[in-house]
Order: sequence, then C-alpha cells, then structure tokens
Amino acid sequence: MAGIYIHIPFCKKLCSYCDFYHSTDLTNSRLFVDAVIREAEMRKGYLTNVKVSTVYFGGGTPSVLSPDDLKEIFTAIRSSYNICENCEVTIEVNPDDVTDDLLSAYRNIGINRLSIGIQSWRNNDLKLLNRRHNASQAALSIEKALKAGFSNISVDLIYGIPKMTLKDWSSNLEITLGFDIKHLSAYHLTFEKGTALSRMKEKGLVSEVDEEESNSQFHLLLEKTQAAGFVQYEISNFAKKGFFSIHNSNYWKQVSYIGLGPSAHSFNGYSRQWNTPDLKTYIDGIISGNLSFEREELDIKTRFNEYIMTSLRTMWGIDLDYVEKTFDKEGYDYITNLAGKFINYGLMNQDKNTLILTNQGKMISDNIIAELMLPATD
Repeated sequence: MAGIYIHIPFCKKLCSYCDFYHSTDLTNSRLFVDAVIREAEMRKGYLTNVKVSTVYFGGGTPSVLSPDDLKEIFTAIRSSYNICENCEVTIEVNPDDVTDDLLSAYRNIGINRLSIGIQSWRNNDLKLLNRRHNASQAALSIEKALKAGFSNISVDLIYGIPKMTLKDWSSNLEITLGFDIKHLSAYHLTFEKGTALSRMKEKGLVSEVDEEESNSQFHLLLEKTQAAGFVQYEISNFAKKGFFSIHNSNYWKQVSYIGLGPSAHSFNGYSRQWNTPDLKTYIDGIISGNLSFEREELDIKTRFNEYIMTSLRTMWGIDLDYVEKTFDKEGYDYITNLAGKFINYGLMNQDKNTLILTNQGKMISDNIIAELMLPATD
C-alpha cells in the first residue's frame, strides 16, 4: 500500500502561526492545477505496482480550489495510479468555505473524509491566529458536513494559545467532542521562525504559555478524549476505533508515499525528495519537463533515526523485532540499553517486544526520542 499527498498552496489569508509553503495569490491557480496533473503523469513510475490506499489534499487551503479543479486532479491520479476501491480520500477545509453545494460536490468526486481546521471556539483566539472564520461558522461547518452524510470527520484544535486558560481549553474540547465527529487532531501552538506570531513575540506583544500550563492542557486533552471514547493513537491524534487516519498512520509506519505540488515530499523507504517550495519555479519546471526538486538518500543511520522518531509517537511504539531484523543486533542492543532508564523512570513501558511511551513520557517525547536516536558523526 502507498499514499498520495497533493499540496494545494493557496490561501485567502495567512494564519499567523503557519510556516507551511503557501501563497495568497490565486492568479496562477489554473496553471497550478495543470502542473499537478502533469506531475502525476510524469511521476507515475515512483509507485510502480503498488496499490494506493490514501489520497490527501492538504495545504494551504485546498477548499479554495473549485470542485471542478479538484475533480480534474483526482481523475488524473486515478488514471495514473492503482487506487484501491475503498481508498481513504481526505481534504482539509476551512469552516467558512463549507456550503451544502461544496459538500455535495466533494462526495460526487469521491472525497470521503473531511479535516476541518477549527483551531479554537474562542473568537479572540481566532483573531490572534488570523483565521478567517468565527466560532459560529465553525459550528455550522460541522453540522452541514454531518447532514451531508460525511461520517468520517476530523477537527483540528490548537492548545497553548497565549491567554488561553485551562477553563478555556476545557470548553474548546467539550464543544468539539459534543459533535458526532470521529477524529481529533490537537497540536500545541509553536512560534515558528519567520511567522507573524513569532514576530509578535519578538516585539513583546504575545508570550508563550509556561510549561506547567502546557502540561495541564495536555493532560486535560488526554482525560477528555478518553472519556469521550477516543483512542490516542499518536501523540497529537485521537480517534474513535475504526477511524484512525490511514494516511497519517502510514507516514508514521514509514509506508511509501508520493507528494505532488510545490514543497510536497515523497518517500520510498530508501530516499526522500521534496519539490521546490516556490509556485512559479514548480510550474516552470513542469512545463519544461524538468521537475525542480531536491533528493536525499537515506543511509542506515538516518533510516534508524526516522523509525525511532515516528514510531515512538504512536500507540504501536517501537517494534524491537523489526529493529533487530532491519538494523541487526547492534541496533537492537543500542535501543534496549538506552530504553532501560526510561522504563525505570516510568516514562516508557515494555510490552513483550514493544516499547511504548507512558502519558508522562509523552510530555517529554521530543527529549526521549532525541536521546534514543543515533548521534551524528563528523
């Protein structure tokens, strides 16, 4: 199985925290659609003789493209790749883009999963994040999606927002979980370099929440989702059983995927490549028949570190049998020796031949993962 990701870079408005490649200039949207279709055809050999189980329209804001544009892209993908009959097809949408006609068009295209970027139910938070919707539009978008027959709906939330109290976060979770959604992605706000939010921080206009507040909001997230019947299958992702994101799960399980569009990444197990993060350069490269991208061959150390980084974030954890088979006894001994102290500290559990982080360990997962990775060599 494999996945296909299509990066739609267009946004009507830039969120203050986002550092993904994006553009508010929709002038070249038609050229972009033609380029993605051409790239899909040009690169069909990348996933030779492999069935595709997931297609994901991400961004940017994919919902700014017309359904006709999306249909053209998906039709081209179907003609160039071996798409499974029950393929999971996801699109990210902004709440204020959602209409009955749009949802009907999505269903006709074959889209069966929605990821709605709500982020917060507090209008003050939405203004700080420079989102273009309000709380009323957010509620209406979910109601419309459910009415339209979408049974697989995911909602994005952000915690750790400046001036957001634990009570505020609790309310955000309760409102979200009050809808009949099946999936929740909840991320801690980060001040990425070069973003508007980061510049606001440098000017002293906003400040990051302290570590104690962050931990409290994370623990509340675990409590509320568990009480609502959600499974935390990855540190930031929660779902009802049967509704885990197959696409994202495949990323964490290191399944091959191809990325189409500017800045999109592709991975085949032994190498990784990424398209240039510039729309004009991307389109010009496609027109000339020479896609502009960079490529990295993954040596055994890099593959080991990527496995540790992705697997330890999930409920499936590190499979020690896989480690020994793929990275020999040296890799097995390395990871088991280092894991001992984390087990003793209550940060990690060993279940047969699997290493899984405890809730306490998840709080400092980045630190634990860094310690378990093979050190860089000069």
